[in-house]
Amino acid sequence: MASFVDRAVIRLKAGDGGNGCVSFHREKFVINGGPDGGDGGKGGNIVLIADHNLHTLMDFRYKPKYQAQNGAPGASMNRSGKSGEDLILKVPAGTLVREKASGNIVADLYEHGRQRVLLNGGRGGHGNARFATPTRQAPNFAKPGIKTVWHEFVLELRTIADVGLVGFPNAGKSSLLARVTAARPKIANYPFTTLTPNLGIVEHKGESFAMADIPGLIERASEGAGLGFAFLRHVERTRLLLHVVDASGQEGRDPVDDFNTVNQELRRYGQLDARAQIVVANKIDLPDCQAHLDRLRQAAGERPFYAVSAATGEGIQPLLDGVLAQLAILPASQPMQEEVFFEEERLRGWEAAKEAEGLYLVTGGSIDSLVDAVNFDDYESMNWFHKTLRASGVIDRLRELGAQEGDTVRLGADAIEFDFVE
Repeated sequence: MASFVDRAVIRLKAGDGGNGCVSFHREKFVINGGPDGGDGGKGGNIVLIADHNLHTLMDFRYKPKYQAQNGAPGASMNRSGKSGEDLILKVPAGTLVREKASGNIVADLYEHGRQRVLLNGGRGGHGNARFATPTRQAPNFAKPGIKTVWHEFVLELRTIADVGLVGFPNAGKSSLLARVTAARPKIANYPFTTLTPNLGIVEHKGESFAMADIPGLIERASEGAGLGFAFLRHVERTRLLLHVVDASGQEGRDPVDDFNTVNQELRRYGQLDARAQIVVANKIDLPDCQAHLDRLRQAAGERPFYAVSAATGEGIQPLLDGVLAQLAILPASQPMQEEVFFEEERLRGWEAAKEAEGLYLVTGGSIDSLVDAVNFDDYESMNWFHKTLRASGVIDRLRELGAQEGDTVRLGADAIEFDFVE
């Protein structure tokens, strides 16, 4: 069985757009054929799809880097390049996707089959046939495809379950899950037996619901102590919490202290103590349990309270009745709020700055794309270049920065230089 991994950092890059083609029609007896360079193909997208057959992010630990296929360049005879194929990545249902740099949630794949285009492929560049006009009949230039960049994302798996079992280690959560479902979690008489969330389906009186056993919480779990920090995120998906408490006190701890400690950690992590909660006093088959039940029932306050024995099955049926009653009135779990993810502005924008007296820099993705498209040995291409700079506002911005006739302007990553002309 694959190891359980519920967090992974991945690097993704959509496909680059294919370059436009510079080509002229060649045919026997046709002396001056017109431009017939085709457009480049679009780059492939990065698409994430939720799959309930997957239960771990382990694959992304071993292979954290993915790139979609690039678009093909255009060709002569007005033939467009082939678009790159989308790269489809399957993730477990319940996976949350964050942009690593900002921490923003950009996708919540909370149900099977849900998909999200995370990154769009770059547009293909126009071939020279696109630039033909009545006054520019033989354009000797074309546009390159849009180049994409690498982005880092954090994948977080949050178990999808209607009911979550929380409580101190060895409180009997795994035993309760095994009693009411077909799940067979590891059960032993020592703390932290459960190292991964276990999921099972409960069927009771013609109804069914998913139940998850969350690894035990201890004091300061919300700060990273024990195993709690790694798995508290799985509680966030659940509609109802079953707070399992060892009512026997045989671990040398006070059951009421255990109850208060776990609720305190739920509160610290994100007000999860306010989630609908049923208090389950477990191990009532053991001696000395009755001495703690009244105190524990009082600590539960207005929360529903049930005394059970996961080992013998005592009290399990009334507990399941209570769970169904709660689920019938609780609202459905809502997906997390998503932020719109924009590609970096440098892919489409530009900025100008004064580097020194008489020297100005203009940088940005759109400038790099413009420079790549120009044939500096061609008069018509240079005319188009200057018109584009003026239309995009670059010339006006340089003038605002104090550029004078004859000053040097350096463009793009390749540092192409030209003299500023009013």
